[in-house]
Amino acid sequence: APVAKGNKLDEGTALQVGPDAFVSVRLADGTVVRVQAQSELQLRQLRRRGRAGSVQSVLEMRSGAVEASVPPSAEAFRRMEIRTPLAVTSVRGTRFSVALAESGQTTASVLNGSVAVQSRRDEGVGASASSASSSAQASAISMLAPGQGLAVATDGTVGAPRALIAAPDTSGIPATLGDASILALNVPTQPGATAYVAQVAQDADFTQVLRHGSFADGQLRWKALDDGRYYVSVRAVDDAGIEGLPAVQPFTIKTRPVAPLHQLPAPGTTLATGAGELRCTSVPGVRWYRVQVATDAQFTALVKDEQRLSECRLPVTDLPAGRYFWRMASLLQIPDGQADQGPFAPSQAFTVADRPATLSAQSLRAQDGDTTVRLNWQGQPGQRFRLQLASANDAAFDKITLDTTLDRAEWTASDLPAGEYLVRIQVLDPSGLQSEFSPPRQIRVGSGISTGSGLPVSTSSGQPVGRP
Repeated sequence: APVAKGNKLDEGTALQVGPDAFVSVRLADGTVVRVQAQSELQLRQLRRRGRAGSVQSVLEMRSGAVEASVPPSAEAFRRMEIRTPLAVTSVRGTRFSVALAESGQTTASVLNGSVAVQSRRDEGVGASASSASSSAQASAISMLAPGQGLAVATDGTVGAPRALIAAPDTSGIPATLGDASILALNVPTQPGATAYVAQVAQDADFTQVLRHGSFADGQLRWKALDDGRYYVSVRAVDDAGIEGLPAVQPFTIKTRPVAPLHQLPAPGTTLATGAGELRCTSVPGVRWYRVQVATDAQFTALVKDEQRLSECRLPVTDLPAGRYFWRMASLLQIPDGQADQGPFAPSQAFTVADRPATLSAQSLRAQDGDTTVRLNWQGQPGQRFRLQLASANDAAFDKITLDTTLDRAEWTASDLPAGEYLVRIQVLDPSGLQSEFSPPRQIRVGSGISTGSGLPVSTSSGQPVGRP
């Protein structure tokens, strides 16, 4: 039957703990046993013996892992054992853990106090056993001091005590997490670690564990948790499967009110100086928006910090050329009039740059008056160009004769009807910015008909005579 907080458990009770579950059991002598997720543990003996009433506690592990904190006691006959199919772990005044792998291997590690580990293959040696047998039994007992652990192989062989692998570095875990979709914590990998075991609890003593997991690397991932304050404990696992020293780090989850989404500009976009706006989505129920702009991704060098925008948009017309990052958050108005800010959205980068210079009329060089027209001008590496052509009397370019994009700063046309035209050019910069169109430049396309002196033949109005 399911157990509830405060239930009294009788001797013989078997606990089966599922995924993402955790049970803490307090024994009569004050010992706290934390049964981890996907574990099975039987309370085999829970009793007081003799007139002194010494506490005898024997726990039988069938799978999973447990951690126990045993308070110091002056009782000489107090007995506290955790048994697996391979080993017996006996303790007095200590904090330790025992894990049973799927392969059957048992591991034990000690944080405080001392632990005696004995192979169960030596069980059954009684008072009548020979001195040789007693000596063999004693030799199978290993004492673990604080900061040590060992492994018991599947054949019952007790490994030599070894120093626990160092605690992982949790200093990089943010003090506050704002991702509502997943609980993601990262610790750097460390030499000698083959895996990581981590728990998330509501209390610093880890009696209320909400998430537990084993991970191949330092990327710890769980289902999301509600907003609140939590503690994470991370232990590296060495090549023998022994869990190392724990690192405990507090953190806070704050996901509400949710942050807006970025709309404009797209990530990496270049905006022209003197123009542009940052725009993001609205969030139902939100009173204000906060938008920050900085010159670094860590937002230590803020250039804008608008904290109470009624709309999620911010003009950036006054920003000088440079690279920037922007992020935004939602704010609720709480009853006392103060603002309750949610997490910032992940930042995005954008660039502000000067528009490319508009081509002047003097920058255009033309060879005209012939049947073939050639233009060339100065450009910068990577720039492309948009060229438009209109008749000479269409200064507004209302009826464009030609609109083409060029990869090089030159243009040649040999199939235009004879006449006079206006040409203008726009610079298309690799940054995505576009210049204004250049002032129009007039060109003349000849007919190919000339006088004996080589001059083109024109009509009385000055227009070249067309080709037949």
